[in-house]
Amino acid sequence: MFEGIVNARDLGGIRIGEKTVKSGLLLRTGHLHDATQSDCTRLREEFHLKRIFDFRSEPEAQLQPDPDISGASYLLLPTLDTSAEKLSGEAIPEGMWVNLEKHIVRLSFMTLFQEKGRELYPSLAFSEFSQLQYATFLNLILETEDGAVLWHCSQGKDRTGMGAALILTALGADRETILRDFDRSNDTYRPLVEKLCAEVEAAGGGETEKEVVRAFMGVSVRNFDHTLDLIEKNWGSLQLYLEEQMEIGPEECARLQERYLA
Repeated sequence: MFEGIVNARDLGGIRIGEKTVKSGLLLRTGHLHDATQSDCTRLREEFHLKRIFDFRSEPEAQLQPDPDISGASYLLLPTLDTSAEKLSGEAIPEGMWVNLEKHIVRLSFMTLFQEKGRELYPSLAFSEFSQLQYATFLNLILETEDGAVLWHCSQGKDRTGMGAALILTALGADRETILRDFDRSNDTYRPLVEKLCAEVEAAGGGETEKEVVRAFMGVSVRNFDHTLDLIEKNWGSLQLYLEEQMEIGPEECARLQERYLA
C-alpha cells in the first residue's frame, strides 16, 4: 500500500452486513518512521489525512519518531501501561521491545515472557489505563468529520489491531469479520515468524516457545479470540464494552456508521 510503511492497510472494502466500509478513511499501519516522501505526499494529498494516533510507548516514539505530515495532527496514546510493570519489578528493558526480533528466540524460553504472550491482549482490553487511551482514540475519531484517520503502533498488529477491532465493533462488524482483519497481519509477518520458529526449534524449544514467537512477531488469533470471549463474559457484548468503558453508545455508533459505511 505504501513504499516505506509496514503492515499498512485500509479498512475500506470490509463488508459489514449489507454495507461496506468506505475506502480511504480508516488506515491502520506500522510505525511511520520509514515513510518515504512519496508516502507522506499520498497521505496528505490522496487521503487528506487529518489525525495520526500513535499507540507506542514514549521511548519507542522517541527512538523512531513519526514524520510531520502537513494537515495532520499527531497524538501519542501509549496503550500499554509500562508503569505497572515497573512497579511490579517485571519490566522488560525498553531496548528489547524496540528490537524484539533480535531477542525473541532467547526470550521465548523465559516463563515471564511466555506469560506476557498470553496476557498481552487481555491487558489491552482490561487495563483502565489502556481503556482510557482507546476511549480517547475513538472519541477523537468521532470529532473528525472529514479526511482520513490513521492509527499505528510499532509493527501495526497488536495495539493497532485492538484499535481496529474497536472501530469495527462500533461499525457493527461481527466476530468473524473482526478476527479476519486481525489475522491479516500474519500475512505480513509469516515469513519472519516461520524463520524464528525454526531457530527456536533448533535451540530445543517446542510449541510453548514457538507460541511466544507467534504472539509477539505475528498475531495470535487464538489468544485474541479468547480475549473477545473474556470481554463478552464480563460486559455481555463487545457493544456494551464500548458503551460502558469507552462511552461509545448506540448514538455514537450510528454517527460512525453513517460516516464510514456505504
